Amino acid sequence: MQEFLSLSEWDHDRLRDRVQEIVVRHHAEAQDILIVDESGHPKKGTKTACVHRDYCGASGKVDNCVMSVHLCYAGFDGQFRTMIDSDLYLPKEGWNDSQRRRAAGIPEAVVYRPKYDIALEQVRRALANGVRPGWVIADEWYGQKPAFIAGLEALGQRFMLEIPQNLMGWSEMPRDIDTPRSQVRNMVRWGKTMRGQPWVKFHLKDTGMGAMVWEAKATPLWMKREGRVVGPYWLVAARNVLDPDEVKYFLSNASGGVPLEVILHVGFSRWPVERTLEDEKSELGLSHFEVRKYPAVLRHLRITQVSHLFLARQTQRLREKKSGGDDLPGEGRSQRATGRDLIESGGSKEASLEGRRNPSLHPAAERRLPSLPHQESSPPTTRSRNPRREASLLYSPAERIAL
Repeated sequence: MQEFLSLSEWDHDRLRDRVQEIVVRHHAEAQDILIVDESGHPKKGTKTACVHRDYCGASGKVDNCVMSVHLCYAGFDGQFRTMIDSDLYLPKEGWNDSQRRRAAGIPEAVVYRPKYDIALEQVRRALANGVRPGWVIADEWYGQKPAFIAGLEALGQRFMLEIPQNLMGWSEMPRDIDTPRSQVRNMVRWGKTMRGQPWVKFHLKDTGMGAMVWEAKATPLWMKREGRVVGPYWLVAARNVLDPDEVKYFLSNASGGVPLEVILHVGFSRWPVERTLEDEKSELGLSHFEVRKYPAVLRHLRITQVSHLFLARQTQRLREKKSGGDDLPGEGRSQRATGRDLIESGGSKEASLEGRRNPSLHPAAERRLPSLPHQESSPPTTRSRNPRREASLLYSPAERIAL
């Protein structure tokens, strides 16, 4: 394996492209999601390419590790998920010595780039290979980077990014760039456009510990970027019903007709990349590469993608085969709402962004969903064939999101 990764002649970039082509050909849907994330791989010593001191999630502390940036492709319901791109992060400090670079096999063309810049390049490559996601999502580290947001807009991508509570902006169109800004947490707590809105509850999903229920509200948001006002975007605040002190904030360029339950579902859809990384590390040896040079480590990441794609396709095949013979909840696509199912079901009037003082958004944001008939909040007239699942739902169909 070491010889295959280090010495054999084969095109690891073409391998990545082939993975993306297979995903597009056999698994693409209108509302699929691209998820940006990063991962740390603990490594001892100083010889492995890109190794440096950084916070490493695998060890839970600042540690000697190699960092990688990943792009995950997930269906709207999260059932099919696989990694479609992986790159090594070359740190800004410590790898400027030409002798050390040569010893680690780092090509001259590889230079320091911020992680969000690597992620944008991954999205560009995916688009070039025919990937047409409905959404791009990332955690708050990426959501607070103006260059990352601007890059997604330039690519015409609709996004839903988690943002930190101290991100600055305006809840109304400012007179000029010098108008005082507020932190998003203060907008939600005291802002005029948010204070009068009720929190709307949404059933996100059922977990082993019970139903996951959050409540949300939204308002337009303008921000300062490169000395000018940009926007409007949507600021979406979500609060845990069981722990009101737990609040998440999201930034989106979705058009006004997208139901809030769809927006919220996408915002809470980062778990597929976390699960994919967990599976690749625990089952496929993602962090257990026994090579040191840059091309070999990168090839290891790409080979792991192929392994995961094979297992993801087999899992889907077996799930669909099993769903044809029983009626257990969650065993097949027929028991779960896909992106198209949720869109066609519509949303409650209260749970739509439409009518929330929505100005026109950027041209990049105008990848609208189909027109949505609003679903009435009256209870269904037919009884579910799954009494156990029916009993776990806390809200009417107009107030919950089906996974």
